[in-house]
Amino acid sequence: MAMTSLRVRRHRLPLWALVLTVVAVALPAIATSRAQGAATGCTVTYTTNEWSGGFTAQIRVTNLGAALNGWRLEWTYGGDQQVTSAWNAQVTQSGGAVTAVNAAHNAVLAAGGSVDFGLQGTWRTADPAPTAFVLNGVPCGGTAPPTPTPTATPTPTATAPAECAGAAICSDFEDQTGTVPSGAWQTTAPDCQGTGKVSVDTSVAYSGTRSLRINGGAGYCNHAFAASTRDLSSVGPVVYVRMRVRHTTALPTNHVTFVSMPDASQGGRALRVGGQNGALQWNRESDDATLPEQSPAGVALSTPLPTGRWLCLRYQIDTTAQSMRTWVDDQEVAGLHVDGVPTQDVDGQWLARGTPPRPTGLRLGWESYGTGDDTLWFDDVALGSSPIGC
Repeated sequence: MAMTSLRVRRHRLPLWALVLTVVAVALPAIATSRAQGAATGCTVTYTTNEWSGGFTAQIRVTNLGAALNGWRLEWTYGGDQQVTSAWNAQVTQSGGAVTAVNAAHNAVLAAGGSVDFGLQGTWRTADPAPTAFVLNGVPCGGTAPPTPTPTATPTPTATAPAECAGAAICSDFEDQTGTVPSGAWQTTAPDCQGTGKVSVDTSVAYSGTRSLRINGGAGYCNHAFAASTRDLSSVGPVVYVRMRVRHTTALPTNHVTFVSMPDASQGGRALRVGGQNGALQWNRESDDATLPEQSPAGVALSTPLPTGRWLCLRYQIDTTAQSMRTWVDDQEVAGLHVDGVPTQDVDGQWLARGTPPRPTGLRLGWESYGTGDDTLWFDDVALGSSPIGC
């Protein structure tokens, strides 16, 4: 059965706006394709975050037929897209044909139930959204109501604390009603999934009665995150972030990450906040550059993180210049300061890459690259274009 699709196009800017933005980095484009089937089929929502040469896609499949124990979704790309990685599903590609098969933990798809998975890929000349999907051999057909165009400027959630009203993200998780993140927060594993778990906790909170809990496991590629659904491409020129974090275990010697921001200047790879050698650090996924440098003198310019209590983590990222600053409990961390002028043991390696970061999303969770596990909580998370205090 034929299926129609919808793709959200970039908004056309007036000529003066194009002139003003010609020196900025390329911002991701959002595209959405949705197909809705009959009672024996399925509904598929395919939402992409696109930048020059790359994209990520978040895919939701809703089963409109009988319950399935094991599912397989197939589609064909109309451009020259190539899938490079996936999470919550095993994705293979032959030519333009793509097949996604359930992971062990999400094989059962109840009647009327939904499953989410995602992927990352590249493209050279064209990246049109898929126009047909098949679930376990049954086409998803018909047409669906248009998917709303994402707003150009993100707005806070309805339950946003007044202290950060007007920010792109302003969440104390009080709007979460179940034990699994939903709505403005979705569970994800950016590269691969292990034993880590994401949940909404009602027993530990900084304010209110709820927080985001991460049971972070050790072992390479043990990734577990809650990702904000906000597109942050338009936030700036300086991105300000504030969150409350509570760790159970001290930062280990090996590299770990607990905040991950997809970065358009790295082709979608992540700008990461975590730890190494027992101290707080920034890490750039594309070249593994760290801030500070991992010399004894560099590590000494950062700070370990306290355990067993809530701390306030703040940072700011200039998207137009090489400038970053980081605070823990309102104390600026000298080793996490970038101002465009190389400082020995701090940012010489970081400044070797000339492109300022351009965050497009926010993920809270845990990545371990060897040893190192932790149980941690997040609360009172805010992100916007204006400073947000503790």
